[in-house]
Amino acid sequence: MIGPHRREQKMGVWMLHRNPLQAAWLCCLLAVQVLSCPDSCRKCSGPEHDQCEECRAGWTLHNYTCVDVDECGTELGICPTNSYCFNTDGSFKCRDCDPACVGCMGSGPARCRKCASGYTLTGSKCLDIDECSDRVLACHGLDEICTNTEGSFRCDCAEGLIHKDGVCVKKQQSGVQEKGLFEDIQDDEVEVLKQMLFGVVLCALATLAAKGDLVYTSIFMGAVAAMAGHWLSDKGDRLFNNFLKGR
Repeated sequence: MIGPHRREQKMGVWMLHRNPLQAAWLCCLLAVQVLSCPDSCRKCSGPEHDQCEECRAGWTLHNYTCVDVDECGTELGICPTNSYCFNTDGSFKCRDCDPACVGCMGSGPARCRKCASGYTLTGSKCLDIDECSDRVLACHGLDEICTNTEGSFRCDCAEGLIHKDGVCVKKQQSGVQEKGLFEDIQDDEVEVLKQMLFGVVLCALATLAAKGDLVYTSIFMGAVAAMAGHWLSDKGDRLFNNFLKGR
């Protein structure tokens, strides 16, 4: 009696003689099936998951089956501060903690090790504190409106006002600029102001000179002479100009 293995060999030889192309295709198919290991296997005896002989990194061999290693349960899964380890097939990832957390053991505000600033532990979760509630005076300035944000708050000025140097002031209309004290003054007004100032100085010097102080008397006389010279010079220029125009 011929065994099944012997029968397959004879059939393969018969196909090789009868149809070489079909035999070659069958050989390639058998080779692929033999050499194609599961993704977790580095070396195997067949294509099935329980035919592994050696596992890839991140997997461990158990009863000829490669089982994923949970790096998050070992020292291999160490993640930076304020992130947590998330296991994947054959590896792991570090994911950011929830904004409400300072350090965490997993995803969400219920897995926080400690609540971040602006959050408080309510039940088992770190929840946002409403700084704008009646119990907390968040904005101290006048005309400021408190707006609660996630983990914090901000103070906005009322409508028509803007922040300037830490206080709310009226918004200046575009195109309108504040004018200086002497911006609109005319030339003749400047001349009058100069004469008034000079007159005040002369009066002060005259008062001091009347007390018999020689120094102030000399200053007073000099100021009078300077003013007279300026007046005569200006008067002379005008007469000379009028004379030239008359010619």
